[in-house]
Parts: sequence; structure tokens; C-alpha cells
Amino acid sequence: MNRWLVNREVPSPNRDERKLPVSMVVLHYTGMKTAEEALERMCDPEAKVSAHYMIDEDGTVTALVPEEKRAWHAGKSYWRGITDVNSASVGIELVNPGHEFGYRPFPEAQMEALLPLLADIVERHDVPRANVVGHSDVAPARKQDPGELFNWQRLARLRLALPIPKLAMRLVFDNPGAFYLALERFGYDITDGHAAVRAFQRRWRPELIDGEIDGHIGALLFELLLERDTGRAR
Repeated sequence: MNRWLVNREVPSPNRDERKLPVSMVVLHYTGMKTAEEALERMCDPEAKVSAHYMIDEDGTVTALVPEEKRAWHAGKSYWRGITDVNSASVGIELVNPGHEFGYRPFPEAQMEALLPLLADIVERHDVPRANVVGHSDVAPARKQDPGELFNWQRLARLRLALPIPKLAMRLVFDNPGAFYLALERFGYDITDGHAAVRAFQRRWRPELIDGEIDGHIGALLFELLLERDTGRAR
């Protein structure tokens, strides 16, 4: 951790030892009414939840768990074969009331604090862009955060996440099973297929999240897999 990127340290007891090296960053929203409530919960031993960092709406960055330790932010999750996402990731909580308490856009001050912190983490741990993900990507049946208002394209322009592919055509997979297999191949848990489709849409086509497979998301998934397989989407 570069201390110049952090405004304060509030150690959380909710941590243990990593079993895997860091290869991912998972972005969340706090989903609580206030930052104070979220911080209190992440420092409560009874809650058994935490994150490495929390970024308030005014840009204040709080460090809660050292990166060398395993924070408890992802819960039961999966991404690209990894089932212990907590061990393999750094978790960043963005203060936002979330869908339950009045979901709203992420303020400029918050994004301006996130970008250098994320860039520092990605560089130090050599995290692939494809492994900078949302909580909804790794737990599609349970989570929606950071949600459709999060500006992934801004991260992509700085090569901190994958960009939404440019499409030349729509692509309809032969059947839903073929789409699900391709979705699993890209990295998603497809145990709940409808939830996995919604998570994919939330990340790659946030303007329409209906859980239905169509030619637009088919083409997006095809392009993402093509870019990965040709080495352009690390």
C-alpha cells in the first residue's frame, strides 16, 4: 500500500491469512445508509465482513485490512476457476446506499480517489484488466454491486478494466445452452443462468438489464472471448 493514497487507517479485525496470491480486484458498494454504518459493520467482529479499502463519497480513502491479509468482502463467489475469491483479491468498498436505500451515481471525488488507488494495486500485483471485476460478476445470484451506474468505461480508458467491445453485428447463439457455456468460459458462475445473464448485462450493457439472451449480448460475449483468445484482453 502506498500511504499517500490513504487518508486514514481504521483496522478491522475481520481478516485472516491468504491462501492464494493476489490476482483480482473486486469493486463493491457499501449498500448501507451512511458511511459510518458501513465502517462500523466492517469493523464489527460479529458481522464477519470487511474490505481492504473503503472510499467515501468525498474521496476519503480508509484502509481497513492490509493487502497481505485476506479480507472478508466477496462471500461465496467464483471467477475464472477461483472459488476462494477473498484469498485471490483486493476488495474496495465504494460508499453508496445501493439499490435498497437509494442507489445513486458515484461522485467525481470518489472516482478520483479510486483511480490512483486501483492503478497502484493493479501495477503492484500485476492484475489483468479482465480480473478487475464487480461483486455482481463474482456472485451473480446474490449481488448487484457496484451496479449499472458505475463508470467501467472510465476505468477502461485508463487500462484498469476491459472496455465494452465495439460491435460490427449482432450474434445469436444456436441455443441458450451455447450462450451459457460461452459465459462460463469467459469466467462467470452459471449455476443460476438468469442471474448470470443479468450480471453480464449489468457490466457490459447497463442500459438494459432484463436477464434475457439476445443478439446484442451474444455479440458482446463473442467479442470478449475473441479478444481474450487472441491475447488482446488480458
